[in-house]
Amino acid sequence: MGLTTRRYQSGEVDHDGHISRRGDRHLRGLLYEAATVILTRSRGDSDLRTWGLKLQERVGFKRAAVAVARKLAVMMHAMLRDGTPFVQTAKVVA
Repeated sequence: MGLTTRRYQSGEVDHDGHISRRGDRHLRGLLYEAATVILTRSRGDSDLRTWGLKLQERVGFKRAAVAVARKLAVMMHAMLRDGTPFVQTAKVVA
């Protein structure tokens, strides 16, 4: 979906770059918008929101929103793959 970081590896150099932006642009935008709502407008407490707010303090709002969007995508993919229903109190693995 384009929410993973690009890796640059050459010799002893190994670092993560910007997000790859591969995949569906519209889906990436929707996930980012959902992550923004979770971080800014959501009143309910969830593990995902708590994790995102802690990350926001370290790396800034936009990077934290992308990380939350990626985590949302991974969670939704796992739910679709396994057929498990959404449970709001489920723990988020960091």
